[in-house]
Amino acid sequence: MDKIIEQKKGLKKKHIPYIAGGAFALLFIGWLIFGNHSATLRVEKDKITIEAIKKGTFNDYIRIMGNVEPIMFFQLSALEGGRVVEKVVEEGAMVKKGEIIVRLENPNLSMEILKSEADLAYQENELRNTLLSMEKDKLTIRQDRLQSELNVTRNKRKYEQNKKLYEEDLIAKEDYLIAKEDYETSVENNRMLIERQKQDSMYREIQVENMEESLNNMRRNLKLVRERYDNLNVKAPISGQLGTLSVEIGQTVSSGMDIGKINVLDNYKVVAQIDEHYIDRVRKDLAASLERQGTNYEMKVLKVYPDVKGGQFKTDLCFAKKMPENVRTGQTYHINLQLGQSDESVLIPRGAFYQSTGGQWIFVVSPDGTEAHRRPIKIGKQNPQYYQVIDGLEPGEKVITSGYEMYGDNERLILK
Repeated sequence: MDKIIEQKKGLKKKHIPYIAGGAFALLFIGWLIFGNHSATLRVEKDKITIEAIKKGTFNDYIRIMGNVEPIMFFQLSALEGGRVVEKVVEEGAMVKKGEIIVRLENPNLSMEILKSEADLAYQENELRNTLLSMEKDKLTIRQDRLQSELNVTRNKRKYEQNKKLYEEDLIAKEDYLIAKEDYETSVENNRMLIERQKQDSMYREIQVENMEESLNNMRRNLKLVRERYDNLNVKAPISGQLGTLSVEIGQTVSSGMDIGKINVLDNYKVVAQIDEHYIDRVRKDLAASLERQGTNYEMKVLKVYPDVKGGQFKTDLCFAKKMPENVRTGQTYHINLQLGQSDESVLIPRGAFYQSTGGQWIFVVSPDGTEAHRRPIKIGKQNPQYYQVIDGLEPGEKVITSGYEMYGDNERLILK
């Protein structure tokens, strides 16, 4: 007789896959409902910088770097072209107004001086010869006039005598007429001689004036040429310090060429390059300060240049009152430039995160310090120490301020 085999109760092997699948489905549904779906990255906590958000006074200033330059300087130029034969003064030396700094030579200019001197000597000799000739002619005319006046006197006396004799019928009429004609002719000749003397005198005066004017012009020309020759000695236009001298012995320089600079050491300025981001906020007379050797020196903006080059614009600052001791041209100073008034704000300490986020978001650390989440924020002004928070953070919260280059697009960081 067959024996009936009873089936065992409980979990059978073939049911295990179904149960596991159901459990996985339940876990997946729970993860969808309650889980955090943001991209996550594990970060070592000791390799990041965490700072606390706080409320405090925000000083609206920027830190700029500038170089010291004299407020006033004079460009040293060669007034006359030539070849450098001697550097009398070296860079950095103190010079007085009129002191020779560089000597030049110019053979062509030397020849021009010799020619001008020769022309002047020739013209002076010609004037002397002309004056002698004119004086000789003047004496000749005076002699001719004396002789002419003598002839007039004699002819007049003879005419008067013959006239009386003719009236008494003592001489012939022809003798009387001859005496009369001789007298009248001598009078006319004398009149013409006087007129000639006047005209010659006027002509001589004009001729002498023209020659003297020509001579004066030649003297002035010679003086100018000699001044040009003197300009081959490049002299200091003002007392000060010779800052630069960009010529060497044997070098040829042209007229008007800048060869150096003389600094007037009475006062100094600081020339700074500022990021173009601040160009609308930087203006003349803005206050600034410089700390040096424990002393704070007040400064102000002297001039703002309108051109932007390489993402920066140039600004001159001057000392408002006293200057530091031992100021030297070319020194580098770090200056705090005040852009606006201070006010109470929520502050984030400056950090490298800004380069990656542009101040639009930041990782906020959870209260227990185990993770950090990405949060959008809004940042206003900034100074060398803090960013001003407009929205998105509260005092007491902690944020990661170190660089975000390695975090990618992750929105959640696990801090371990």
